[in-house]
Amino acid sequence: QVQLVESGGGLVQPGGSLRLSCTASKSIFSFYNMGWYRQAPGKQRELVASITSGTSTNYADSVKGRFLISRDNAKNMVYLQMSRLRPEDTAVYYCNANYWEGPTTLATSWGQGTQVTVSS
Repeated sequence: QVQLVESGGGLVQPGGSLRLSCTASKSIFSFYNMGWYRQAPGKQRELVASITSGTSTNYADSVKGRFLISRDNAKNMVYLQMSRLRPEDTAVYYCNANYWEGPTTLATSWGQGTQVTVSS
């Protein structure tokens, strides 16, 4: 099982920026993909952004042009650079990894989450 640890959350004013980091307990080089999800109070968890092992990216429409996901295989880390933050971005942000355990089994791991609050 892969452990994921997020960091970088906090309180920021509208229009501000934050960078979230996710550290994996083992090499992410061959991971199928990694991503960031978020869950606001009373809402379902939703995909924010994802990145494949080939560095193809996918973003929720609500964050396109404002958020940027990236990965550093050498450090086993994935980042989410968030800019022009809005109050509706307030949520707990979770790191997710999908990776192969054997030739046909795709496993998934989640971090514990980090709170992002956008408020003046």
